[in-house]
Amino acid sequence: MIVKHFEINTKKINNNNYFLVYGDNDGLKKEIISNLKKDFNGKTEIYDENQILDSNNDFMDSVLNRSLFDKEKIFIIKRCSEKILEVIENILSKDVKDIKVILDADILEKKSKLRSYFEKEKSLVIVPTYKDTNITLIEISRKFFKEINVNISQETINLLINRCNGDRGHLRKELDKIYLYSQNRKDITIEEIYKLTNLSENYNINELVDNSLLKNLRKTSEILHESNYKSEDAILILRVFIHKAKRLLYLIEQMNTKESIDDLVNNCYPPIFWKDKPIVKKQLENWSYLKIKKLIAQINKIELRLKKNSSIGLLHVYDFIFKTSTKGTKSAF
Repeated sequence: MIVKHFEINTKKINNNNYFLVYGDNDGLKKEIISNLKKDFNGKTEIYDENQILDSNNDFMDSVLNRSLFDKEKIFIIKRCSEKILEVIENILSKDVKDIKVILDADILEKKSKLRSYFEKEKSLVIVPTYKDTNITLIEISRKFFKEINVNISQETINLLINRCNGDRGHLRKELDKIYLYSQNRKDITIEEIYKLTNLSENYNINELVDNSLLKNLRKTSEILHESNYKSEDAILILRVFIHKAKRLLYLIEQMNTKESIDDLVNNCYPPIFWKDKPIVKKQLENWSYLKIKKLIAQINKIELRLKKNSSIGLLHVYDFIFKTSTKGTKSAF
């Protein structure tokens, strides 16, 4: 059953327990998921699709089993793709009570089996999201400033909208900062907004790749959750990966010499920036010659796949990053 995002509070969907929220408007998706949770008192568990696919039995145990204190549960599954459909069908076949499952997915094509399944089944709810227009974001801003009784010019609102890169999630964060700043004030100037707000930026891709190669799953997952990478970033992420992986391969090949790891890193060419040297040393502890060779081959395969079908590129890259960051990566390549 298809439900528009503005119908969430008006349509009677309280008895529905399975939801698919998809699209490229991350800020709107967060609002929708928050609305879907608000009338449910159960414990919330958040998963990445890859976590479920890698340990499906553990996930199903959590779905099927209840304690005296957790009779109700909400499962939020992020970065969903077609692969999650089989899991959902399995849960539905068990006729599990007292749970709510919310799937968070990026853009799904019309031919998507997951999208089609939720659209056709009346007991399932699918909510599409699309990029906010400037008109929508302006209305959100005007309503906000009216509620806090602060005067602001249209020019200043336009600046605020431009700095939020068309994402209501970024806009909400900036409005929260403005609210704190505007206490006991009747107006705000364009100069103040310029200084107070930030251009919406993702985590640095280098930081993402470094933490993945460090097998720091917690930090890698945090970066992926907090960032809003676009499809065109997929190739860039892979290029950074291949550069850093080849550098590790070179250093591992040189480790047969009499030089210590410190000397290898210090004498590397091109030179490694001093802040990155401790990171590279730790990465060398995680990777053997064979593992890094297989990693490079995997990157090349993914890049070739992306060039053939760029629309699903980011999902492939996220899947690759997650596997690279997971402990026991040896089995992943």
